[in-house]
Amino acid sequence: MGGGFCVTSKDVMEALSQCGLGALLADGHDRIADINSAGRTLLRGRGEIGASLRDVAPAFCEDSASPSYLNVSFGEYVQRCPAPEVTDLPPDLRLIAFRDARNDVCHDMLLQVVNQVSDSVILCDEEGRVFFLNDAAVRMDSLLMQEVAGKNLHDVYTVLNEKELEIPQVMKSCQPRLNVRQHYVTWHGKNVDIVDDTYPVVLNRKVLGGFSIMRDWTQVDQLHRQVLELQGALLEQKSPGAGAGRKNPLSARYHFEDLIYCSAVMDCVIARGRMCAKSDSSVMICGETGTGKELFAQSIHNASRRSAGPFLAINCAAIPENLLESLLFGTEKGVYTGAERRAGLFEQANGGTLLLDEINSMPLALQSKLLRVLQDGLVRRVGGSTEIHVNVRILSNINIPPQQAVREQKLRSDLLYRLGAVNLTIPPLRERTGDVPLLTKHFILEFNKKLLKNVQGMDPDVAQIFLSYGWPGNVRELQHAIEHAMNLLPDTAASISRDTLPDYILAGPAETETPAAPPAPAAEKTPDPAPYRKIHDIERDMLIEKLRENKGNISRTARALEISRQNLQYRIKRNHIDLGEL
Repeated sequence: MGGGFCVTSKDVMEALSQCGLGALLADGHDRIADINSAGRTLLRGRGEIGASLRDVAPAFCEDSASPSYLNVSFGEYVQRCPAPEVTDLPPDLRLIAFRDARNDVCHDMLLQVVNQVSDSVILCDEEGRVFFLNDAAVRMDSLLMQEVAGKNLHDVYTVLNEKELEIPQVMKSCQPRLNVRQHYVTWHGKNVDIVDDTYPVVLNRKVLGGFSIMRDWTQVDQLHRQVLELQGALLEQKSPGAGAGRKNPLSARYHFEDLIYCSAVMDCVIARGRMCAKSDSSVMICGETGTGKELFAQSIHNASRRSAGPFLAINCAAIPENLLESLLFGTEKGVYTGAERRAGLFEQANGGTLLLDEINSMPLALQSKLLRVLQDGLVRRVGGSTEIHVNVRILSNINIPPQQAVREQKLRSDLLYRLGAVNLTIPPLRERTGDVPLLTKHFILEFNKKLLKNVQGMDPDVAQIFLSYGWPGNVRELQHAIEHAMNLLPDTAASISRDTLPDYILAGPAETETPAAPPAPAAEKTPDPAPYRKIHDIERDMLIEKLRENKGNISRTARALEISRQNLQYRIKRNHIDLGEL
């Protein structure tokens, strides 16, 4: 036989038609030169030879990886698909293939709907593998769809109280189970309390899977508590002297359950926060700017036995010294021009919690007055002569290591030991990069509501940029970057693209912007506090080991650690590693 045979464009178009795929030939002026029978059917007779492709099917003129849908009639959609190569085509003709896309459009539209509902939805296949989580479920469980898709339900969730997961039960019985309360723990250790309705998915007498529609019981419980508190407030208003002793239970918004994370280091910090919430000891929360120190403080208050009491916060860096003293301790009438008799924050927070934010910015003279209040539990208003007993738990935030603040005479050492009976250190975002994708998804969902967008994620190159960037501004900087990008995205865009990111993120963190504290002079070197020291020692030892394995080569070491060269150089400088001494 001969060496081969020629497959013409007519043969290809006929073969595609037999497979239910439309095919047409378009010339250099985007006019239809030929079309197969399946193509005429799919286009509902709109594909006449000689017609302009831009008039008949403008979506077919696109060469994008994700071509648009073309609506040819009510409920009828087609979409361009890859076409086989044909060798006998004249240079001015090109082959365009397309297919029925009704099911794809229905799927995408329903997906948009399910992602906008407020209830959480989880769908599993017949083997009990996670098939789909809607956006509400992502927020509630702090799980990303891409990390749990295909995993068995029992590997992702553990039900407490020796109960069974609902979806496997309904798939086995083929009967729905409604209004069932479940308390489970995700594989990241997040506790979730829900009420759900669970249904099997049955088609042609075969179980294809099961799904649950879930409502966060903690939110329902909080609403119940708020109703009771409001009822109590109304009763107090109706009785004489109702203003005295009224509770302020809604001043602290955040709970530990609201914190977004999946990293082991954050799980450890939150576990410590829950433990120290059980007592009335003062807690000093250390962390760089933007790590979420006030969220931790509010969570500690809401997890404590003082949760029904007031939670008040004051930023010590934002208020002048004389005004700060008056706000903290209160004033008597006439002590200065215009002064009125007014209770200070210590009195207002009686029975609750007072947060002193940026305590290292409080003047030292005022710190000594604060120390006396903490020691005795007695407050004397400015200009007053009587002492008032207060019962207040003190939380404080500081954005530099406490011992550094003492060295730099920004914090009295005796006040440090009084305020820091318990110390919590929140790690910066660059030391828990595993949280970046989850936080990104959380902020996307948040700004979808605020900006009326429908963004689903980010492009792969953006995800890589986010993982390699140093985030000197921590979680707050990530939040602002997402808001910046989503403001610049077109309304129809489905993902964050590189060209919408802030320029400084694309350029990478400058070495001069490194947020780490400057080293002490050689003669005054003092060890960092234990939490900082432990994290930095582990990182430094690991970097030195990898650099020695790769003979100091930056590129090879970065590849071994799966980080960028820039990120590695940043970490080498932060840990004061001398490559010449390796």
